[in-house]
Amino acid sequence: MDKTELIEDLKKHILASLPLEDVTEDDILADTPLFEEDGLGLDSLDAVELVVLLEKQYGVILRDADAARAIFKTLNTLANFILSQSGDHA
Repeated sequence: MDKTELIEDLKKHILASLPLEDVTEDDILADTPLFEEDGLGLDSLDAVELVVLLEKQYGVILRDADAARAIFKTLNTLANFILSQSGDHA
Protein backbone atom coordinates (compact mmCIF):
# COMPACT_ATOMS: atom_id res chain seq x y z
CA MET A 1 0.00 0.00 0.00
CA ASP A 2 1.45 3.37 -0.92
CA LYS A 3 1.15 6.49 1.24
CA THR A 4 -1.84 7.93 -0.64
CA GLU A 5 -3.78 4.66 -0.30
CA LEU A 6 -2.80 4.44 3.37
CA ILE A 7 -4.10 7.95 4.06
CA GLU A 8 -7.42 7.10 2.40
CA ASP A 9 -7.58 3.88 4.42
CA LEU A 10 -6.84 5.80 7.64
CA LYS A 11 -9.67 8.24 6.88
CA LYS A 12 -12.15 5.37 6.58
CA HIS A 13 -10.98 3.70 9.78
CA ILE A 14 -10.95 6.96 11.75
CA LEU A 15 -14.47 7.84 10.65
CA ALA A 16 -15.67 4.33 11.51
CA SER A 17 -13.93 4.27 14.92
CA LEU A 18 -14.37 7.79 16.27
CA PRO A 19 -17.54 9.76 16.98
CA LEU A 20 -16.98 12.61 14.53
CA GLU A 21 -20.24 14.34 13.75
CA ASP A 22 -20.77 15.86 10.32
CA VAL A 23 -17.26 14.90 9.13
CA THR A 24 -16.74 13.12 5.82
CA GLU A 25 -13.63 11.70 4.17
CA ASP A 26 -13.51 14.80 1.96
CA ASP A 27 -13.31 16.99 5.08
CA ILE A 28 -10.08 15.33 6.20
CA LEU A 29 -7.01 16.37 4.26
CA ALA A 30 -3.59 14.75 4.63
CA ASP A 31 -2.38 17.79 6.59
CA THR A 32 -5.51 18.44 8.64
CA PRO A 33 -4.46 18.67 12.32
CA LEU A 34 -5.98 15.75 14.18
CA PHE A 35 -5.98 17.20 17.71
CA GLU A 36 -6.25 20.94 17.19
CA GLU A 37 -9.56 22.77 17.31
CA ASP A 38 -9.07 24.11 13.78
CA GLY A 39 -8.67 20.50 12.64
CA LEU A 40 -10.61 17.44 13.79
CA GLY A 41 -10.39 18.41 17.46
CA LEU A 42 -9.68 14.90 18.71
CA ASP A 43 -9.07 14.37 22.43
CA SER A 44 -7.13 11.96 24.65
CA LEU A 45 -9.80 9.25 24.44
CA ASP A 46 -9.60 9.46 20.66
CA ALA A 47 -5.82 9.05 20.95
CA VAL A 48 -6.36 5.74 22.75
CA GLU A 49 -8.67 4.65 19.93
CA LEU A 50 -6.00 5.58 17.39
CA VAL A 51 -3.43 3.46 19.24
CA VAL A 52 -5.83 0.50 19.13
CA LEU A 53 -6.50 1.17 15.44
CA LEU A 54 -2.77 1.13 14.67
CA GLU A 55 -2.37 -2.22 16.38
CA LYS A 56 -5.48 -3.91 14.94
CA GLN A 57 -5.44 -2.63 11.38
CA TYR A 58 -1.76 -2.12 10.68
CA GLY A 59 0.07 -4.31 13.21
CA VAL A 60 1.98 -1.28 14.45
CA ILE A 61 2.63 -0.72 18.14
CA LEU A 62 3.28 2.78 19.44
CA ARG A 63 5.89 2.22 22.14
CA ASP A 64 7.02 5.82 22.71
CA ALA A 65 4.21 7.81 24.32
CA ASP A 66 6.30 10.98 24.10
CA ALA A 67 6.50 10.62 20.32
CA ALA A 68 2.72 10.19 19.99
CA ARG A 69 2.07 13.94 19.80
CA ALA A 70 4.26 14.26 16.70
CA ILE A 71 3.04 10.99 15.17
CA PHE A 72 -0.63 11.91 15.62
CA LYS A 73 -0.23 15.48 14.30
CA THR A 74 -1.81 14.80 10.87
CA LEU A 75 -2.69 11.87 8.63
CA ASN A 76 0.58 12.52 6.81
CA THR A 77 2.66 12.07 9.97
CA LEU A 78 0.59 9.06 11.00
CA ALA A 79 1.01 7.42 7.58
CA ASN A 80 4.76 8.12 7.65
CA PHE A 81 5.00 6.39 11.03
CA ILE A 82 3.02 3.35 9.87
CA LEU A 83 5.14 3.02 6.75
CA SER A 84 8.37 3.38 8.73
CA GLN A 85 7.28 0.64 11.13
CA SER A 86 6.11 -1.72 8.43
CA GLY A 87 9.28 -1.32 6.43
CA ASP A 88 7.20 -0.30 3.38
CA HIS A 89 8.70 3.05 2.38
CA ALA A 90 6.45 4.42 -0.34
